[in-house]
Amino acid sequence: MEEGNKDKDRHLPIANIGKIMKRVLPDNSKMTKDAKDLVQECVSEFICFVTGIAADRCTKEKRKTINGDDILKALQQLGFAEHAEIVRVYFERKVAQEAAAAAAAAAGGYMVYGC
Repeated sequence: MEEGNKDKDRHLPIANIGKIMKRVLPDNSKMTKDAKDLVQECVSEFICFVTGIAADRCTKEKRKTINGDDILKALQQLGFAEHAEIVRVYFERKVAQEAAAAAAAAAGGYMVYGC
């Protein structure tokens, strides 16, 4: 595989980046391709950096699988403790909702999300 393709494969799709950016901008705002490209590069580097720190933790603990706690610890280590806490709460709620939905489905019922 060419080096350029390998580098491109590690990036999130630019269309997804643009949609996320557009959500937080006022309706009449516009973005240049350069702005989207720069955010794409930053986000990709951030993901690699966080994952690398989480992988180091796994290696030290002689584990082969990175879990959510590893990612949260990496975020804290990088100085994003407040963000890590928000993500932890969100993730716990998501897991609880999925468990409740699975239990309801197994019992033949249904679950309404967001209540």
